This record gives sequence, structure tokens and C-alpha cells, in this order.
Amino acid sequence: MDKDTKEPLPFTSVGLKNEQIGALSNEHGQFMVPAPTKNATDSLIVTALGYARQAVLVKRGASLPTLTIEVPRRAVALGNVVVKAGKIKNLGLGAKSDNPGEGMIQGLPGSQYAFFVKNDKKKRLGNVRTVSFYIGENGFPREPFRVRLYKADGNYNAPNTDLLTENVVVSAPQGGQWYTVDLTPYNIMAPEEGFFVAMEWVVSGDKFFATNFMDDYTPYGQIMRPTFEFKESRTWNYSMGKGWSLITAANGQGLRYNAMIKAEVDMIK
Repeated sequence: MDKDTKEPLPFTSVGLKNEQIGALSNEHGQFMVPAPTKNATDSLIVTALGYARQAVLVKRGASLPTLTIEVPRRAVALGNVVVKAGKIKNLGLGAKSDNPGEGMIQGLPGSQYAFFVKNDKKKRLGNVRTVSFYIGENGFPREPFRVRLYKADGNYNAPNTDLLTENVVVSAPQGGQWYTVDLTPYNIMAPEEGFFVAMEWVVSGDKFFATNFMDDYTPYGQIMRPTFEFKESRTWNYSMGKGWSLITAANGQGLRYNAMIKAEVDMIK
């Protein structure tokens, strides 16, 4: 819960550091993880969007039927506001094709697929207008997911710093088509080199506990489709407890397997 308001924090990542397993809290901030097995103690790492990272010591064999964790909001450093003069036009970044490749991209609650929408032509960028995901026709395309935006400032240019610090949880009306999310209310300045757009699988409704080790939870929510437009790998996968890893699969023509994601940003002439 929020340390100050005591409001529950939905879709919070909770993981045991040494066990490399984790869970995602539901809409009410509730979660369930198993006790440590490898060591007598472990750190329960709590990561909530817009909040400070928290570590809680847990012990094997300790009776903790319930554990309430209060998380403080992260202090945001306010930089200088830069006003870019010029005529503003729309610029599309990322996937261009409307025809998805063969295959499916799906995940467990708390997992993410992030695609780097690269500023290939080195245009002057302004704010992010929209992001779009090609939702597959299979699975349950109307299940909710959370939109994440990141800077490419992690190890080996992996996704790291959040650009979108608000919870934006959306749901597509149907599959087999592009689904676009309006981000203009959030005034997100696009980094000049580009940025990552990610889908994060979440849990809704009566799926009370979201964990990646429960046998009775079916992880097949919405499914994205891949694209084979690029010769380079621009897609990273995030798994709770394991972090980010680059997807390097390719087809027979040497084109890389990437998530079918695009964005529209302000281009300043």
C-alpha cells in the first residue's frame, strides 16, 4: 500500500531475490509468494510504478499468513523545461506493416515485451502522442494490460527508466488488429534516440492472486503478434525475478523476430 494514503497498489511486482521467482499484485494490491527454500533468509523485492524500490527481509519457516508492505512514493527530480520552437508534425516510429508475421507473443502476469521505437532518421522529437499494439485474434484479446514506456538506459541499452509514471491499464475491443492508446494527456517527452514501448500482462476480475507458479491460473490473456521488418533485434522480454533479456530469434531470411508495436510522436521541423 501507499505509505502515506494507505491506498492499495495494484499490479506491483513482488519477487524473492535469491529464488528468482515472483508475483504481481492484483487490483487490490494483494499477492502471494512461497517462502524461501534455497536459503534461510531472502529479500522480498517490491517494485511499484512511481514508487521507491523496497526490500523486505523474509525468513524460511516464519509464519506470515499476511504481510502488509508500505511503500513510499519516489521523489521525482524536476529538470529544466526545454521549449522546442518550430512547426510540429506527426512522425511514426516502430512497426510499419499491417500484416503480422507467424507466431504469438504472450506472457504471464508481471512479464513484459518491450520494443524499441527507434528514431532512425534522427528527427527532432517532441511529445509522445500515441502507442499502438497489434493484438492477435487468439487467446482473450479483451483482457487488460498495462502500457509501459522506458528509456534505453539499462545494461546493453535495455529498458530501464520509466518515461510513463502513471498506471495506464487498457483493454482492446477485439483482436486481429491494431489497438491504439492516446498518451497526449501525460506530456511525455520522447528521447531523441527513441524509446521502448512495452506491454505488461496484468490480472483482473476474480483472478485473485497473480503468480507464476499457480497451476490453476491460465496465463493466456491478450496475445501480440510479431513482425519481421527489421534486421536487428529491438525487442526485450522481462520476467519477474530474472529481469530483462534481448530476444534474438530470426526467420530464414535473417530478419529478426520483434514485437509488433509502433508509436506516433511530435516531429519538430
